[in-house]
Order: sequence, then structure tokens, then C-alpha cells
Amino acid sequence: MSRRVIALIAAAGKGTRLGAAVPKAFVPLRGRTLLERSMSAMITSGVVDEIIVLVSPDMETYARDLLSKRGLFDAPISVRLVHGGGERADSIWAGLQAIPEDNAVVLIHDAARALTPPGMIARVARAVLDGNPAAIPVVPVVDTIKRVAADVVVDTPDRASLRAVQTPQGFDLATLREVNQRYYAAPQDFLPTDDASLMEWAGHPVLVVQGDPMAFKVTTPMDMAIAQMITDDAEPTIFEVPSD
Repeated sequence: MSRRVIALIAAAGKGTRLGAAVPKAFVPLRGRTLLERSMSAMITSGVVDEIIVLVSPDMETYARDLLSKRGLFDAPISVRLVHGGGERADSIWAGLQAIPEDNAVVLIHDAARALTPPGMIARVARAVLDGNPAAIPVVPVVDTIKRVAADVVVDTPDRASLRAVQTPQGFDLATLREVNQRYYAAPQDFLPTDDASLMEWAGHPVLVVQGDPMAFKVTTPMDMAIAQMITDDAEPTIFEVPSD
């Protein structure tokens, strides 16, 4: 039996740097919220079987009403809401625990990467379906990077070996869940900055696949302005249940 692919979309954060009146995932981009756009990309990727949206408890009613109005609960794949935690890692752990099976692939995605191409999503998922425990999309680093300490440059890493990481990041569900259990079982000196770094901490290889410039993260007003410039569709997509 083929493994299911389940997408966890992190939408529980506040996103204060964007300066919006609502949490960042619910900020509209030419008529469709960042969350809606991320969900649509997952649906049209052709590889995702279920979407779990991680929302803060105080935004659940808002999110449910929005997704109902847009027809996303009528999408051709299952969509459900799960309460996230105070920190992103807590939200992801809550989402992992909400999945009943072990033999699956999980894609972890930031709602703020709203213009991620569906083809890139499929590329990440297929890398894990092919047997890799983890796969992440990356793009080359174009800027010179400096390591600094106390406002003084320490050194300049060779950027030829550096990559900027995007989402979705894909994982074997059972492996990622076991790594999270180990991490939360006792206090750790290590603070993971993404789910792939948690897998690295546990000693699991992480495959890199080709990312895409369109998968940039909308974090600041400048990012939103750029997203608006390259986006021209203003009408929401309503998904209809296929007739038999």
C-alpha cells in the first residue's frame, strides 16, 4: 500500500514584523490570504492526501469560517484544523501527534511561503517517498556571508557550500515523530531552527532538492510588496467536490 502524504501548514504564529491587524497567515494577498494560497499549492501539487492547518486556539473560529467560505473544506483532499502551540516547534509537535498512522510522509510548510510552486512540493514529497528519511528544498546563497562576534567579523564561509533553506520540508513521519519524542524527553542544549536541524541532531541524513525563488517567505512589508508585484490573480479559488 502506498504511503499517504500529509501536509502540516504552520499558521499559528503572530507574524508581528509584517505589522498587520491579523496574524500573518490570514493577511490577504490580492484577495486570497497567505494560508489559502499555501493550501491551494498543496492541493494542486497532486501528491498531498491531507492538509492539517496548525492554528492558535483564538483564531480557530476565524480560520474555520474563512476556509468554509472559500470552499477549502470541500477540496478534493481532507482538510482539518489542529491547535498549535506558543512556539513553532510546539505547533509542529502538536500536528505530528494529531496524525493517527506512522507509515506516512509529512510535509511541514510555512503558510507565509504562499507562492511556493506545486511542482516544488511534489519534488520534496517524492524524495521522501523514494526512501529518504528527510528532504529539504534549497537555493544557492547569493550574498557574501560573515560570521561575527561582538560586532567583529570572525570569518567568511565559502558560500559555494552554503544553501538557503525553504519549505515544505519532507520527512518520514515515524522517524520525525521519534526524533521529537527524544528531543522533548529531556532538557536539551540544542535549539532546532527548523525540523531538518532536529533530524541532523539525531543523526539522520537530510537530502537537499532544488528549491525555487518563488518559495520566499513573506515576513516584512517589503516582502508583501514584492509578492503583490508578482501576483495578478485576485479571485479566490473555490474547490468543488468532484461528481461521481
